[in-house]
Order: sequence, then C-alpha cells, then structure tokens
Amino acid sequence: MDRLEFEMCEHKGIGHPDTIADAVCEAASRELSLAYRERFGRILHHNLDKGLLIAGRSVPHFGGGAIIEPMKIIICGRATTLGGKIDVHEIAATAARRYLQQHIRCDPGNFKIVTEIKDGSASLQAVMPVRRDIILCNDTSFGVGYAPYSRLENIVLQLAGLLKSDEFRQNFPAAGDDFKIMAHRVGVNGVPVITIALAIIDKHVESASRYFSLKDAIRSRLNSNLAAPAEIRINTLDDPDATDEQGIYLTVTGLSAEMGDDGQVGRGNRASGLITPNRAMSLEAVAGKNPVSHVGKIYNVMATLISRDIYENVGNVDEVNVQLLSAIGKPIDQPQAAVVELSTPASITAELSGQVKAIVNRWLANVGRITDLVLEQKAPLY
Repeated sequence: MDRLEFEMCEHKGIGHPDTIADAVCEAASRELSLAYRERFGRILHHNLDKGLLIAGRSVPHFGGGAIIEPMKIIICGRATTLGGKIDVHEIAATAARRYLQQHIRCDPGNFKIVTEIKDGSASLQAVMPVRRDIILCNDTSFGVGYAPYSRLENIVLQLAGLLKSDEFRQNFPAAGDDFKIMAHRVGVNGVPVITIALAIIDKHVESASRYFSLKDAIRSRLNSNLAAPAEIRINTLDDPDATDEQGIYLTVTGLSAEMGDDGQVGRGNRASGLITPNRAMSLEAVAGKNPVSHVGKIYNVMATLISRDIYENVGNVDEVNVQLLSAIGKPIDQPQAAVVELSTPASITAELSGQVKAIVNRWLANVGRITDLVLEQKAPLY
C-alpha cells in the first residue's frame, strides 16, 4: 500500500453518528447474547444490525446553549423471544443506555431510545447450533482483512487515539467526542493532508476569537504527536471572519447528531477501524450481527485476525490480504473460498505456503473463538 502513488483513508470517531449507531447496536447484541447464554445455555438467533440515529435540535451559544429536541436512536432487527420468555426490547434498550453513559460525555437524557425488534424467520433460527460444534452460515457473504496498516493508516489511527485520550480531553475540554479524520497523500513520499471535523463544546468557549485560537492550539498538539510532517486542517467549513456562533462548528454536547447529522449502522469504520477505499472492503455491517452464525461479522473479524496472524508470525511477508466467502446453510468452518494474497520480497515457497495454510485452518477449526472474542470485547469491529 505504501508504494501506491495515491492513497486515502478515513476514521469516524467515537462520537460520530455512524459510530454511535454501530456501538449501541453492538452493545445490544452482546448483552442479548450473554442473556441467551445465561438463561438458555446457548446464544439464540438474532441480528440487531439495522440501527439508526436521528439528529435532534439544538441552539449552541458561547458559554453554553440548549438542546431543544433530543436525539433518537432506533435499534431495529430480529431476535428470538421464545414466546415472550425473554424481553429483548428491555435488554437492548438497557445495553444502549449503558453504552452511552460509559462512553459518550453528554447527558444520556439527550437520547431517546426506541426498539423495533421482531422474531426472525424459522429457517434462520434453525441455523443456530444446538451444539457449538455444528454452526451453519446464516448468509451468503464475504469478509476481508489485511495487514499491516500503511503509514497513512497508522497516522490516522494515531490521531484518533489521541483525540479520544484522557490526556487530550483534560487539556482540551472543549473538544467533543464527535470527530472524523480524512487523510490522503499524493506520491509515495507525499506529505499527508489530514482534514479533521471536530465538534467543539460551547460551554468551554466564550467567543469566536477563543474558538479560533483553540483550533490553532489543537492543530499544534496534533502535529506534535506525529513523527513526520503533515498538513492538518480542522473544521474547514468554518467562516474565518465569524464573530458569533454562526459559521463555526459549535455544539452543546460535542456531537453533530444534536442537530447536524444522522447516523446509521454499517456506514462507519470497517473491522480495521478505518474506511479504506484503496483496499478490498466488505459493505457488511459488522456491528449488531449475532456472533455465532452471521458471516458478516464472523468472517470480517476472522479475516482481519488471520491477516495479522500471518503477517506477525510468518517471516518474509510485506503485506497480507485475506478474503473468506460463505454459503448460506453450509458449515461456517468450511467457506466456499479462503483466499490469501501475499506480497513478499521473494518467491512464495512451499514452506511459506504451508505456514499460511496452517494458520488459516487453525482459525477455521476454532471459529468459536471469534464468538468469545466478540463477547469479551476483544475483537476488532469498528
């Protein structure tokens, strides 16, 4: 990837509307999975991957504005209720509220949570295993993964980690949770150009001049975190001549969803944590799908972990790309195709090929490990 003449990639931060939609639906799926396992001894069929975040209305003001209409989160999908033996609506809504309380720095009362969940079809319920060693794919789909990250991708992830760090938030309390990073470079050694949208919280800003000086300070801090030069631009829609709240990215909550933007599951980061148009990608939403039989989740997570495993443990490999293709109703550990593309400085030997196949087969033979990683919140999802 680093040898391409042009590259671009994107990351949507923890407070971006699409990321919030992903996160609350994933939280709902995880809590429902744990509840199924506790009450019935196994995870039952469900997919809560059709979530929507509908923007509210706000009036930002220097020193502190107001929310005049709350944001609305709709968690939509299918889940097994066994005739009302389990309250899937309450479990999903409670999980969403808990996620917001723990991860988003604004009053959870600014969100209204609605669940639209119904029982799934009998045929899809039937693919869920009674015994863990018999798992059938509930869809015909594919997953992709790659390793390692390119230099540009690492820069984007590094900046994202800084923007949501405790240290940054303490130094810049006006910086909201909602941010998006778009980076590109032209030329193999081109200087990265990084455009960042960062919501600013109004109660920490007393004037337009303070807003612009804050932007300069944040830009300087971000640049100081990078090992190589980059051009960082923040909130490029801002009117440089603004003298009041109009024409600048000012918010009450630190979230664009309070008024400016809606969100939807599957429109955000892939399992890599990035959106990477220069690479193979799946359009499947990983978040919210059941972690047992839905290949839209299992194969994307597995392909990502397989690629990392190969890159880290097989010598003399520069880059790894993995693609897994399923067939509905067939065993999940027997994909229609498992393709590994390697970039190496030398030829691919029989020994190297054997090492790669062994890693792929090991992951497929232990597909249940993906379920565990998801429930333990150790799997890359978004």
